[in-house]
Amino acid sequence: MDLGRYLCEVRAGQYWRVDNLRSFDEFLERKFLESRRKAYYLMAIHERLPRIHKVDLKQVGWAKATELAKVAKRDGQRFDCATWLHRARELPKEEFKREVSKHLTGKETEPWEILYFKAYKSQLPVIERALETAGLMLGTDKSRGYCLEMICADFLAGVSLETGNNDALLPALTRLVLGLPGPQREQLLESVQVAP
Repeated sequence: MDLGRYLCEVRAGQYWRVDNLRSFDEFLERKFLESRRKAYYLMAIHERLPRIHKVDLKQVGWAKATELAKVAKRDGQRFDCATWLHRARELPKEEFKREVSKHLTGKETEPWEILYFKAYKSQLPVIERALETAGLMLGTDKSRGYCLEMICADFLAGVSLETGNNDALLPALTRLVLGLPGPQREQLLESVQVAP
C-alpha cells in the first residue's frame, strides 16, 4: 500500500524528470517492473481509500482493494467504508467482484470462468476467423466468449438434427434467440409463427 503512495508522490512531484524521462508512463515502464495497470491500481487504492487502515487493506489484498477503490470513487462521501470492507473480508475474490459490479452497474452478473486449452498455431487462423465471423453476425459488441458459445450452439444444433437428440438444442437456440437485437428477435419469432 505504501508503494501506491510513493508512486503518487513521484507523479505529483514529477520526480521522473530527474532521470530525464519524458513522462510518468515512461517512468513506470522503466522502473515498475510489474505492469502499468497494477501501478495505477495501487495509486487508486492510495487516493480513494485513505480512511481504511493499512492493516485492513493488507488483509483483503490489493485485488479486492482495487474493487473497493472503484466503489469509493463512485459513491464519494456516501461510501460506506465499514460495510464494504466487511464484504471484502468475507467474500471470495470473484464473488466480491460480482458484488462490486452489481453495485456499480445495477445489473446482476453471471459467474464466469476462464478456459485454458492448447491450440496449434496452424489452428489459430480458423479459430480467429470463426470468432470474427460470429462477432459480425451477432454484433461487434458481443464478447468472444459469447461468440464461441454461439459457434458451439450452432454445432450442437447440427448434431442434434442428425442424431435426433434435442436435449442440447433447445437451450442453445433459446440463448441464441435471446441474444439477438430486439428487431431481429421479433422478425425471427414472427417468421416462426407464420411457418406451418
